[in-house]
Amino acid sequence: MEDLRFCRFMMEDRTPRFGLIRGQVVHQVSSDPFGPMEETGLRVPLEEVRLLPPVTPPYVYCVGRNYVEHAEELGNRVPEEPLIFMKPGTCVVGPQDPVRIPPWVGRVDYEGELAVVIRRRCRNVSEEEALDFVLGYTGFNDVTARDLQRSDGQWTRAKGFDTFGPLGPCLRLVRDWRELGDLVTRLNGRQVQLGQFRRMAFPVERIIAHVSRFATLMPGDVIATGTPAGVGPLSPGDRVEVEIGGVGCLSNPCEADL
Repeated sequence: MEDLRFCRFMMEDRTPRFGLIRGQVVHQVSSDPFGPMEETGLRVPLEEVRLLPPVTPPYVYCVGRNYVEHAEELGNRVPEEPLIFMKPGTCVVGPQDPVRIPPWVGRVDYEGELAVVIRRRCRNVSEEEALDFVLGYTGFNDVTARDLQRSDGQWTRAKGFDTFGPLGPCLRLVRDWRELGDLVTRLNGRQVQLGQFRRMAFPVERIIAHVSRFATLMPGDVIATGTPAGVGPLSPGDRVEVEIGGVGCLSNPCEADL
């Protein structure tokens, strides 16, 4: 099967477009990945376009404490079932967009994650059929104001700041997460996280089935599957990268939100 990587992108006219990435070239297509995606004939070097978030969800479903080592590093246990929280769609930014850090929030952490994009309406599905509803996978950085997370006692404010949800760089159009390589997070070029998806406490199919029991998932909805051990603080001037084998590298600078 062809390695299909879908992207949203802009050129100098700043009009959002759809494309497929082949090597270092973007091939424009006629629709989003829910349509026929017929090629228009326009081909542009990848380095000459600005990549956007591959989808624009109204909110992002997230899974907390889905790796044993990460739960332990924050003094928590892995829950008995997936621990779900949500981030607003206004937090989502694309590759190379800055993560803006307010000076008053205290510690702010990176959390590299695998994100799942839903292909079609999904409600009360079983684990066995859950992957049939997957459109593909992309990278996500669940940026978190850690001090606020601890002091608030719930996570909405700490997780929900504008720019606290980098997503991308593209969407790998495969059904099964086992076709992907590992997740690596780098801070200023230094590896700080290594995530092997087989070590998730709850695999993708369990997560989708669990969420679909209480919420109807719609095309384009995003589920972030949790972060491995190695989270740490961000500061203005840092650059954080979340790279997933078969997807690509999501890279974002950090700056002060003045």
